[in-house]
Amino acid sequence: MEILKRFRDIMASNINAMLDEAEDPEKMIDQYLRDLNSDLGKVKAETAAIMAAEKRERRELDELKQEMDDMQRYAVKALEANNEDDARKFLQRKAELAEKEKTMKTAVEIAAANTTQMRQMHDKLESDIGELESRRAELKGKASVAKTQKRMNDMGSSINSSGERISAFDKMEEKINQELDEAMAMSELNKSSGTDINDLTKKYSSDADVDAELDSLKSGINVDDELESLKSQLNKGE
Repeated sequence: MEILKRFRDIMASNINAMLDEAEDPEKMIDQYLRDLNSDLGKVKAETAAIMAAEKRERRELDELKQEMDDMQRYAVKALEANNEDDARKFLQRKAELAEKEKTMKTAVEIAAANTTQMRQMHDKLESDIGELESRRAELKGKASVAKTQKRMNDMGSSINSSGERISAFDKMEEKINQELDEAMAMSELNKSSGTDINDLTKKYSSDADVDAELDSLKSGINVDDELESLKSQLNKGE
């Protein structure tokens, strides 16, 4: 029977192993409970059917045995009435029923085994469901803590990575500041040097300044000194 094969798998299942292998234990718990409750409904229905079949087989076997007893009693009465032929017929019927009894006993044994197996499955399913129901809140709580811890771990890794990027940014800023300081210093040097050259250029390129310098030279000549110099030159010539 297909249902028996299905529930043999249930009997062999390990709820803890299934939860350990689940990617999402919270969803797995709910899904497993739904599956178990669905299976439990099927098991109950099938168990009831198998139990009914066993009762029917047992009832038919009891009826057969009763008929065999009747054949035995009728054979005795026939002999008591000196009717050997009738007694022989009753015993013949009893022998036929005895052969049928073997087959019916086998059917009853099979039905009883099936009933026992289905009851075991039923009890296991109820036990698994009860265990999951009692542990559902605990397991979900643990799963929630695990997810929170995982998010915190991921966040910690992200923060460490951000720290590395900030460190690199600081180094870059330091380099930029150094380059800026050097550029400003060079600008100051260039500004100082450019001012001296411009001042000199203005001083010697201005016509007004040159004229003023010549006037100063002219105003400084001594006529008497110049006359005495000329006399000295003439006397030497004589």
